[in-house]
Amino acid sequence: MNFFIAEIINAIKLGSIYALIAIGYSIVYSILGLINFAHGDLMMVAVYSLWVLMNLKIPFALAVILAVIITMLLAIITERVAYRPLLNNGEETLIITSLAVSILLQSISQAVFGIDNKALKVPVFFTKRIQIADFTVSVMNFVILAVTIVSVIVLAFILKKTRIGLAMRAIKDNSLAADFMGINRKAVIVAAFGIGSALAALAGITYTGEYVSFDPQMGFMLGIKAFIAAVIGGLGSITGAALGAFVLAFLEIFFAGYLPDSIASYQTVFVFLILILVLLVRPDGLLGKNAKRS
Repeated sequence: MNFFIAEIINAIKLGSIYALIAIGYSIVYSILGLINFAHGDLMMVAVYSLWVLMNLKIPFALAVILAVIITMLLAIITERVAYRPLLNNGEETLIITSLAVSILLQSISQAVFGIDNKALKVPVFFTKRIQIADFTVSVMNFVILAVTIVSVIVLAFILKKTRIGLAMRAIKDNSLAADFMGINRKAVIVAAFGIGSALAALAGITYTGEYVSFDPQMGFMLGIKAFIAAVIGGLGSITGAALGAFVLAFLEIFFAGYLPDSIASYQTVFVFLILILVLLVRPDGLLGKNAKRS
């Protein structure tokens, strides 16, 4: 029973991280129709930014805020330089460009920081463990869940109560009508990249806060898995992205935890098999709508 509870905690922790990244995927896709495969690498940028800032003796809380801002600025600059000039060239061109941006970010990080793993030294408070029944849980587990919940609440407020949020929803529902209403599409795209990258940054920081080690390629596979989670839930649906993230995390954790090691080592293969199964059975995802984007 203790093992089962521990697996649930691990699944919630992993699902929370996937959710932050997957929601960012869905926000950008719902506005721009872009599957941004460089999205996961923004996690890596945030972690390296935080690592550099902490080495400069900047207080942890301020360093986190600055790392998120740096990541948002990079995402916005990338949108302006790499994606915006190609908006009329088709989704295939944008996807290839996003892969190129992903490789570029990894290559620059390797050139600047090297390929060796580095460790992020978070404040001692986050490394403490709390005794619950017969097992212990790190404080970082609660921090990850809290960051995800607060981020989703703030995002819901932005989408429902702010002008930029209403504009994002209008473009998502009917982009042509939104254009006729005079909504500034460029400003909405910038907001989508900014919000999505902030969520990715928080995911990267909390993930590394728990697992400590990081390298230039840390965000790529996490980003791919979060993309799969978004597809499972319904790409373009924020609620679906969160649901898909936890569904994938629970399946992945229990696959690795309850099967023999010889099979559990194929955990990543299992994740891609889930994607294929979902695309075969329900291509629009659990909460996706069977409709073309306007």
